[in-house]
Amino acid sequence: MPRGSLLATSDLHATHDGNTELIRSIRPYTDDDWLIIAGDVADSAAVVETTLKLLAGRFAKVIWTPGNHELWTVGGDPVRSRGEFRYTHLVEMCRNLGIVTPEDEYPVWRTESESFVVAPLFLLYDYSFREPGLSREEALRRAYDTGLVFADERLLHPDPYPSREEWCRHRVELTERRLAAIPDNLRTVLISHFPLHRGPTRMLRHQHLAMWCGTEHTADWHLRFRAAVVVYGHLHIPLTLEYDGVRFEEVSLGYPREWRRRPFPPEPVRRILPADPNRRPFNRRSEA
Repeated sequence: MPRGSLLATSDLHATHDGNTELIRSIRPYTDDDWLIIAGDVADSAAVVETTLKLLAGRFAKVIWTPGNHELWTVGGDPVRSRGEFRYTHLVEMCRNLGIVTPEDEYPVWRTESESFVVAPLFLLYDYSFREPGLSREEALRRAYDTGLVFADERLLHPDPYPSREEWCRHRVELTERRLAAIPDNLRTVLISHFPLHRGPTRMLRHQHLAMWCGTEHTADWHLRFRAAVVVYGHLHIPLTLEYDGVRFEEVSLGYPREWRRRPFPPEPVRRILPADPNRRPFNRRSEA
């Protein structure tokens, strides 16, 4: 039975100056600690592998789910596979390193009082977090008019699916069936690069960017699938939030230009279980 902690990080963006040193500093507190990595390790498959190998050698277990950056097909990367074929390549890479992926059996984190199914989810997004009343085409047109558009539109290919929406739909249906099969007496730790709930995206400075951040189809999964905590990244807003009594942990490191502006030091890992007693949900502080 693990006596350590379930820890989490995401959005390591390992090729950015300043992040490399922080990644090297990530170490377990005990020999029993597990590490969740909720995507965006790097853009290059080789750097993803080097970084995951480093961390897998330090923790009792590493659990990974991809972000959008791992799925990019970028110039200079010898791995030219696209879409689902690239994802499959990354899954095999992780398995060779002993890392748990969304395609593997969900591990169980056991404490003295309860067991939790730790479920890495690969879901993508379907533009349904767009501004109400706008079609996908209208929302994208407005985004291009602002000049703020996710590079996914150029680099994240959905092959063999006709669109990212179709790939997302397939992933949601597949994942929903797996989560529904978890015994009702077990709570879960749900891990997704993209937030399962639209709430966290309300904090984005540019609201139209939310359409690249998730899908409305997962809005109630934290309740339906008995989540003790939801872990995600992508937004680069590393806060603890709460929705419907469930803790949501955004665990991103982010880019150096972001964390250097903050008045507090960067936090490359977050304790998920047991919960850090010093972290109060940001959206509940006014109720204290």
